[in-house]
Amino acid sequence: MPTLPETLMDRLVAGFEAGHDPVRAPAMAAYMRDQFPFLGLPAPARRSRARTALAGLPAPTEPELADVARRCWARDEREFQQFACDYLTAHLDVPGPAFLGVLEELITSRSWWDTVDPLATHVVGGLVRRHPALLTRMDDWSTAADRWLIRTAILHQLHYGPATDAARLFAYCTRQAGHQDFFIRKAIGWALRHYARTDPGAVRDYLTAQAAILSPLSIREAAKHLSGTR
Repeated sequence: MPTLPETLMDRLVAGFEAGHDPVRAPAMAAYMRDQFPFLGLPAPARRSRARTALAGLPAPTEPELADVARRCWARDEREFQQFACDYLTAHLDVPGPAFLGVLEELITSRSWWDTVDPLATHVVGGLVRRHPALLTRMDDWSTAADRWLIRTAILHQLHYGPATDAARLFAYCTRQAGHQDFFIRKAIGWALRHYARTDPGAVRDYLTAQAAILSPLSIREAAKHLSGTR
């Protein structure tokens, strides 16, 4: 009898491949700087076909969740990795703290912002919120050699709002303020801009205090909505 991951992947492959659009596919790949091939499924079509594939299937166990994600990561076409991010987000309550190891695999392979960002802001963020002991791993990731782990550490609190550990957020931003990578500089600005919705004064004070070390890109992104607020 087929397992849940086998059944789901069989349905998903059939549905996604049936929707292959040879006109859209090259343009979608070009938008991602030709990092990955695409089938040409825009997000609404991809999610519609995913719903059809998921119909009638039970919620996954933690091992099944990991199996599906890894199977999707093994596919060439980017839509499968994007589906996996949606699937993981839909089942945030399933995995325990050890699942962070699986997420590290996903973040550091076939890496680009379209998968790293949902994994960081929804999946890793949700896992760390439920298991605060994982904060020490975020501290480690904030100084990692891999830029995508750094970006994940900076962004994992993006949707925490008033529950944000501001001291930790500011420490991560300061730690990587001089990093030359665009995606890290952008993440710093994005994380600070989001936190400014909760405490604009704290972000303004931080930008003032760290103006000498933050990149112009980070400052510009962080300050986008600060004008006239306190």
